[in-house]
Amino acid sequence: MDDEFLVKERAEKSTRAGAPFIVLTLGNASGTIDTAPIWSERLDWCAGADKGRVVHVTGEITQFGDEGRSKRQLQLGGPVRALPPESVDPSGFLPRIDAKVDQVWDAFDKLRTGIASPTVRAVVDLFFADEAFRARFERTPGAVNGHHAQLGGLLLHVFEVTSIAKHIAKTVRKANADLAVAGAMLHDIGKVEAYGIAPEGFSHTPTGMLLGHVTLGALMFDRTLNASGLSLTTAQRDEMLHFILSHHGALEFGSPVQPMTAEAEIVHWADEASAKATDMMDELSDPELFPAGSSAEVSAKRSWRLGRRLWRRPESWD
Repeated sequence: MDDEFLVKERAEKSTRAGAPFIVLTLGNASGTIDTAPIWSERLDWCAGADKGRVVHVTGEITQFGDEGRSKRQLQLGGPVRALPPESVDPSGFLPRIDAKVDQVWDAFDKLRTGIASPTVRAVVDLFFADEAFRARFERTPGAVNGHHAQLGGLLLHVFEVTSIAKHIAKTVRKANADLAVAGAMLHDIGKVEAYGIAPEGFSHTPTGMLLGHVTLGALMFDRTLNASGLSLTTAQRDEMLHFILSHHGALEFGSPVQPMTAEAEIVHWADEASAKATDMMDELSDPELFPAGSSAEVSAKRSWRLGRRLWRRPESWD
């Protein structure tokens, strides 16, 4: 290994005997890796390697732990060199979606312009016809950790939810596809204000920590609607707010109300489908669960995201 990384964490620890050591968590667009412990006689190797700094490192990827339950780590080959902050953009070291953003927007806008109801379309356009909002939206992660925690992750997640919701609504008898599309597009708008990019990576904003993205989404919708001059009835306004407030499905999962319409129920399960399927795909390619070179079909340990062990098919069906 001979490359540049973002320092996402700097853990200063000590052995039982009291000897100090440091472990750095390094990241780039493809993921993160911990260094092997940097022992007391080499602490000067990580001078300046503070959280949020971009550093140049050399070393070797090794495995640590028992066979079948091992973990990758970076064994440093020499001192870490911190790069001048003004010479690099830390956001270039953050994970990003593996799809072209313009193509996702094209598919998203095709769903948006396919809304037949002029009133429903006007509500969605309060946000998604606004170039300033779109620019913020496409840089926001879908989560700080977990599913779609990438630059462009929120855009990709909301597109997936909208596509799933529209297909369900067209399949379920008497469901209103326009409303399902609108609810899906609006359900996570609060994440634009709830999540941000800190020097070390994705983070919750102070407002996001205090209010949460569900509440923020409702406040953003009400604020934007009131400033727009768009005339909705009280019932229409409340139904749009209901999509945002109910999309987590239950109080214990962050929604103050449960879905009370067929379309809100559809949006909730479309959101779950996008999130859980993405968690599954990410975990099946996690080297901590399926170590490189291992032929095991079952994961070496439980997935922290899904709470269970996973099976990876050993051969293609084709």
